[in-house]
Order: sequence, then C-alpha cells, then structure tokens
Amino acid sequence: MNYLVAVLENRIKAEEAYSALEQASLPKENFDILGKGFKTADEYGLIDPANQAWKQIRMMLLWLVPFGFAAGFVFNNITGLDTFEFAGRLGNQIIGGLLGAGSAAMGAFFIGGGVGIAVGSGDALSYRNRLDDGKFLVVVRGSEAIVRQATPILRQFRPENIQGYSGNE
Repeated sequence: MNYLVAVLENRIKAEEAYSALEQASLPKENFDILGKGFKTADEYGLIDPANQAWKQIRMMLLWLVPFGFAAGFVFNNITGLDTFEFAGRLGNQIIGGLLGAGSAAMGAFFIGGGVGIAVGSGDALSYRNRLDDGKFLVVVRGSEAIVRQATPILRQFRPENIQGYSGNE
C-alpha cells in the first residue's frame, strides 16, 4: 500500500483538495481528510509513537527488572562485596539486587524507546503535532498509480508539506 500525505494550512484548502480528488475520479475510499471536524489521527490509525514506546518499555521492564535483580544479587554473592557494613551479608545481597533492578529499569527505558519519547521521533509525531496546531492532512492511499495521479492534484493547493510513503502489504 502506498500513501501520500499533504499538510494543508486550513479547512478550506483541505476541502478543496478533497473535491479535486473526487473530480479526478479517484475512488473515495482511497483518500481522507484528517483534522478538526474530520477524522482524528487515532481514528485513521496514525500510530502515536509515544504510546508504542511506552508499550515497549513496559514489556522490557517486565523481563529485565527481575533478571537485573537476580544478577545484582548473584554478583554480590559471588564477589562478597561488603559495601554497607550495617546491612550484613543478606542486606548487601538485597541492595546489590535492587541496584541491578534499577540498572535494568534504566536499560528498559533507554533501549525501549524512552529517548524517542523525550526527543520525538518519526513522521507520525510530526503529523500529530501539525493536527494539534490546527492544520489538516489529506491522505491518499492505494496503488502507486493512484498516488501518482493524486500528487499533481494536491501540489496545486501548495501544501506546507507533501510526502509519499510506500509499504509492503
């Protein structure tokens, strides 16, 4: 499936672009308007990268934290480190386990996508931000021929951005 996404500054331009696509005899099921009063990003299926990253982080936490605790506990047991004299042998092993679990949690956050949440990543986030700013997206999906036919039609409305994507389906 191929996609063409055009970012238009207001509702009027988006509706004019939609009408022009209709007049070009493109099938209506192949294009949509996203924005206030039309489909939302969630309704259209535009994935929120932050939600995906948090899912990945939670999944990694589920597996890494127990292993991190066990690794820290075993490491302290093997090395016999007596970092905190007041805690005794078992206390030091538990503290080592907690430090291992904390390290595993940091790893889950950074490797699971936490940096992407903080900094932002991908085009989906960019499009969501533009929708939040009151812009409108006209999205055309279909074969390469449909996308190729829609491109000059959408360009005549001078979109802020027009981007094509091709996916394997």
